[in-house]
Amino acid sequence: MVTEQQRLNCDYLIIGSGCAGLTAALKAVKFGSVLVITKKAAADCNSSWAQGGIACVMDSEDSMESHVQDTLKAGAYLCKEDVVRRIVGAAPARIEELIELGVNFTRRRDISEDGNDTMAFDLGAEGGHSHRRILHAGDISGQEIMRALIAACQAHDNITLLENYQAVDLISSRHLDWDGPNRCLGAFVLERQTKTVHTILSRFVILATGGAGKAYLYTSNPDVACGEGIAMAYRAYCEIANMEFYQF
Repeated sequence: MVTEQQRLNCDYLIIGSGCAGLTAALKAVKFGSVLVITKKAAADCNSSWAQGGIACVMDSEDSMESHVQDTLKAGAYLCKEDVVRRIVGAAPARIEELIELGVNFTRRRDISEDGNDTMAFDLGAEGGHSHRRILHAGDISGQEIMRALIAACQAHDNITLLENYQAVDLISSRHLDWDGPNRCLGAFVLERQTKTVHTILSRFVILATGGAGKAYLYTSNPDVACGEGIAMAYRAYCEIANMEFYQF
């Protein structure tokens, strides 16, 4: 039997504990209290399955423009160029943030022109890239990044991470028949172990629930990628777009 329990309040409710959700938590906590919920263990997410690494211009022989053009070409020129340029341009700063959090990207011994022995990033080459620009942590890049992000969130006094809490539906003002523009007020959340539904109210709700790759028969996505976040957004009258693009 499912019962209803207490009401929880926070400034930021983040649904999903992958790289996007935990990064958002570390950014949002500068402005208020953060509650992160995830339907299984925090590390049980699509991000943990990522092996290859992160594309970022780190070599003097590479360039931002080359990375932008490679991305546009690989995306069949369907990508929004302004978004591609912002992401590519911001990548080095994001890599530095991950390193500061303790992510151990694989390095290799390198001898510079002046004979100095240094440890440079072991940049990999992947399809569609014209230069070596893939930072990786062995072949478990996702696991390593998630390890550092989870540790950083758990160490923060104003971030609460609740595992085995599954979002059931968003609470919107339209569902409550309130006048004015539709806005999200929080979510109904099922505590899986006790089968208790909690009402969580928040000033801001961030959906970081990943995709729905597991809706397909043949996919490398884990079982958690079943699209319930997209469904909740749809029921809350959010605009859904680009659903034809999947990484299988």
